[in-house]
Amino acid sequence: DMTKLSTTGSQFIEKTMFGRNVELSTIKDAYRLSISSGECGLVTISGTSGTGKSLLANEFGKFVSADGGIFLSGKFDQLQQGKPFSALASTLDQYCGILLHEDMASTKEKVAFQLRSVLGKGSYHLTKIIPNLAAILGTELPVLNHSEDCINAQKRVQYLLCQFVEVISSSSSAPITLFLDDLQWADAASIAAVNQLLFAAGPLSRKNFFFLGCAREKDSATKWSNAVDILVAGGIHVKLDC
Repeated sequence: DMTKLSTTGSQFIEKTMFGRNVELSTIKDAYRLSISSGECGLVTISGTSGTGKSLLANEFGKFVSADGGIFLSGKFDQLQQGKPFSALASTLDQYCGILLHEDMASTKEKVAFQLRSVLGKGSYHLTKIIPNLAAILGTELPVLNHSEDCINAQKRVQYLLCQFVEVISSSSSAPITLFLDDLQWADAASIAAVNQLLFAAGPLSRKNFFFLGCAREKDSATKWSNAVDILVAGGIHVKLDC
């Protein structure tokens, strides 16, 4: 049962969202529109520290799970900015973990077949950052040697991550929501991958895919990159005041 196997990657806080019902409804409406239209959706939440950004996102996650969707969550860390794709890869590893449950065998085989077809030998590179993917693919993966510099290697992984999301979102019978917290600490490669996912046209159109991001409001100590500005401007922006 996909609903029962929905995961958030963190414990939900059992707490009423006092004063945030309007914002929660805005996110729910955007999600419903995305699912009904078959197009990917984008909402970002911003606010100063302590305004309840993560709590609001997790309340929305409970709604997604109760509605039969899959809610995957990751969190950027200021100290992990030198490790590209860490938060994004962890959320995709959660999805692979869901497929490893016994009653997901048929879905796992369907996804594995499509991933092998789309990723080819490139799947090896993703298994280095998505450990559960190796168990999904099952077959022995080739060890590839590349002499590319760091920038080209990151671009390759960025492309493969986007292909991965294309496959799982088009293969899943349940809508997939990807939530990334603390976007202000995101590494440049991860934000570039998210922007490519949401704004670059793809052959599979990313059906059943919704993105939710949280970022601390810009101030003297917190600055967004231009890529985060593009992300925020590209969808519905929910700003939380104190």
